[in-house]
Amino acid sequence: MFVPISDDNPLRVISWPMVTILLIVANVAAFLYELTPAGQYVAATFAIVPNELFGAGIFGGAANGPNDRLAFPEGLTLITYMFLHGDPLHLIGNMLFLWVFGDNVEDAMGHGRFLVFYLLCGIAGGLVHAYSAEFGFAALLMKTPAMSLPAGQIPLIGASAAVAGVIAAYLMLHPYVRVWVIAFRFIPLRVSAMLALGAWILTQFVMLLVPEVGPVAWWAHIGGIVAGALLVLVMRRKGVPLFDRPQQAA
Repeated sequence: MFVPISDDNPLRVISWPMVTILLIVANVAAFLYELTPAGQYVAATFAIVPNELFGAGIFGGAANGPNDRLAFPEGLTLITYMFLHGDPLHLIGNMLFLWVFGDNVEDAMGHGRFLVFYLLCGIAGGLVHAYSAEFGFAALLMKTPAMSLPAGQIPLIGASAAVAGVIAAYLMLHPYVRVWVIAFRFIPLRVSAMLALGAWILTQFVMLLVPEVGPVAWWAHIGGIVAGALLVLVMRRKGVPLFDRPQQAA
């Protein structure tokens, strides 16, 4: 739909977005490791596989799935999955959103709380996706399966749910900030965050109602969005307003 480039929103408290940068570095490093011969089984072991997650229990041990190469506790995949990506475009898209919008959310929360916020949004999105795949939320909306495997056996990877939480928080904090985006692949536009991010969030909900056209975990996005919108209410610094307006020069 659009690719964010930058926003007109300087940091107000922190001097630099340490956690946002470290998260991007961690995602890139994990992806580069996935490309190595030793990393070819990383996704199978560290992704969320819904029926393995619920088979072992969120607080249980390893499910020892058919493609696992390590006895890794399934509950921890709710964290590890969000650092893995399927291809360069998947990685670049998520990291662009995190780079443009994460710094201001980190500024509003502080480093430590932002890291917890990011991980909680990713965990929420992973759980919502896993429940939808294993217990049929998607079937209630009559979605057509996009892949031949049962939904509960398809691994989930990507930072999209955590980034969706960042997007929801940014929209609630800075809806009037102007954002530069590339729309329809090549058109540069400068629009309000309310328009750009509001349209992105609306699209995630709309896509739940149409037949599946690709392996996109829309329920994970929804889980991240809802978690981000709720968590920003309690995790922002004291005195940081919601829905702030840009200051006018006298």
